[in-house]
Amino acid sequence: MLKKLIITGVTVLVLVSCGTSSLGRKQLILMPAEQMDAMGNEAFKQIKQQTPTEASDDVNRYVTCVANAILKVSDSPMQWEIVIFRDDTANAFALPGGKVGVHTGLLDVAENQHQLAAVVGHEIAHVLENHSNERVSQEFAVQQGLGLAQALGNPQSQTGQMLMGLLGLGVQVGITLPYSREHESEADEKGLYLMAKAGFDPRESVKLWQNMSQSGGEQPLEFFSTHPSHETRMVRLNQAMDRAMKLYQQAQASGKKPHCKSP
Repeated sequence: MLKKLIITGVTVLVLVSCGTSSLGRKQLILMPAEQMDAMGNEAFKQIKQQTPTEASDDVNRYVTCVANAILKVSDSPMQWEIVIFRDDTANAFALPGGKVGVHTGLLDVAENQHQLAAVVGHEIAHVLENHSNERVSQEFAVQQGLGLAQALGNPQSQTGQMLMGLLGLGVQVGITLPYSREHESEADEKGLYLMAKAGFDPRESVKLWQNMSQSGGEQPLEFFSTHPSHETRMVRLNQAMDRAMKLYQQAQASGKKPHCKSP
């Protein structure tokens, strides 16, 4: 059934491949949403098997409080799962199927609930904007679906692992395939609006990247990286700040004032 669906998708590629992000960018979307969700669920299962989770109730309550505040304004129909992993890297991720992972190391860099919301909003934005589907669809178009049909049904295979990497997970599944600069910039902007709509101060997003820059040591030149530099991110966030501040003020006026207590 899945193979037939994929072959059909290739046949009608020109007719049905176009989607549009919430920010107005045209997208190549070929994969069934339920298949992307299945891949996200499988990847998240693997990570939970490989990485210890945080036992502290205070830490779990704090991160969950921030994530839930953002999800409430995201208009997402999914049931999301939020897990905090014992990992010293300042990182977080979100997967199709409504999975959010936050590393404990991020809490050393995100100094308050607003800065944590900037990261969580960014990662949730990747899912809401179907960035993983785009990446898999692009690979699908290149491969014409020949190897991917089997890989989608066997995530443990070499190609299946590559597809897990296409979700944007990176080293968690042993393969590093970072999101494109375009996806990262879009997630930055979308995440900024999400945190603001939830009542978090969007100005703290710039301070977060200042913290990242100070704690990250040497960073590859932007030209040689698919990720925007910290400086570029801060410039673009500031360019979107007027709209974000209006959303923030509207959220505050409507009573959205999160009080997520840091441990």
